[in-house]
Amino acid sequence: MRSDTTRRTVLATGTAALALGAAGCGTGKSGGDASASQAADASAPASASSPAPVSSSPAAAGGQALAATSEIPEGGGKVFKEQKVVVTQPAKGQFKAFSATCTHQGCTVAEVADGAIVCPCHGSRFDISDGSVSHGPATRPLDTESIMVMGNSIHLS
Repeated sequence: MRSDTTRRTVLATGTAALALGAAGCGTGKSGGDASASQAADASAPASASSPAPVSSSPAAAGGQALAATSEIPEGGGKVFKEQKVVVTQPAKGQFKAFSATCTHQGCTVAEVADGAIVCPCHGSRFDISDGSVSHGPATRPLDTESIMVMGNSIHLS
């Protein structure tokens, strides 16, 4: 009886995984709902070594609105604690997004000041242009987050 339970669990889990995989395989080209393929793309993890993708395409719309572009100061940024993301503008019109979780011990960064994202717990500082460590004790850069700029609005993607 125990092996039947195990077999049923494996079959149920495998079936659920197949159904989930099939749902994410749509391309949107066959007249299906394009938002399903966009949702699958939005859930893909961002690479820590690449800059956050920024899109101005209305077709890429769909993420949670964070702020107006005017709310992010040039050479600075803003921490969105609820969403655990920090958005910066290293140069005019260039917006970047990073995880607001410090890579040292998981504290939430508190502010963006003097060209750095600042963690209040142990003093780690991260560069606003690429999330790299500019002052330890953190040794790894902040993870990048995916955002979209649509008109004058910044959205999580």
